[in-house]
Amino acid sequence: MELNGIVYRLHGIDAPEAGQKCSKPNGKSWDCGKAATSALQELVLGQTVDCDDRGQDGYGRTIAVCKVGGEDINAMMVASGHAWAFRKYSNDYVDLEDRARQNNIGVWITDKETAPWDYRTELWKLGQQEAPDGCPIKGNISENGQIYHTPWSPWYKKTKINVKQGERWFCDEAQALKAGWRAPYWGR
Repeated sequence: MELNGIVYRLHGIDAPEAGQKCSKPNGKSWDCGKAATSALQELVLGQTVDCDDRGQDGYGRTIAVCKVGGEDINAMMVASGHAWAFRKYSNDYVDLEDRARQNNIGVWITDKETAPWDYRTELWKLGQQEAPDGCPIKGNISENGQIYHTPWSPWYKKTKINVKQGERWFCDEAQALKAGWRAPYWGR
């Protein structure tokens, strides 16, 4: 989430990626990544949002618990089934995830969901197999500037790289950021 020029990584949670789909009980899928983006937008758009500062992650994002009207946005995302408790880094939202899971809310409408970190790992490995030199991040130049796409980006497969036009491949996000490229915007 970006507020006032600061990019925040919400502490203790991980949401489905923008292009990630989740299973329905009937075997079909739904756009859980888009739903998570929409849920976060609904919580923050037009609101006064306050975020604390818990340091930075490896991509220069400020790790934070953000609140709107005194309510913990991170907690609301997990409680509504739009995010996982990111147990690798925190146990703060485990109870909320367990309740959402028990009540079959959001991503928990089935027990077959792929956690976002596993989803990213799987697509990263596939991207490495197909990319030159195993560097799967696509540095694209468009009317919106220099934007990089990771293998889990909804636009990844559609993005073609033309090195003659200055586009390039990156081995990790930090490399892309250091070169002056930015991640795509998922929401409004």
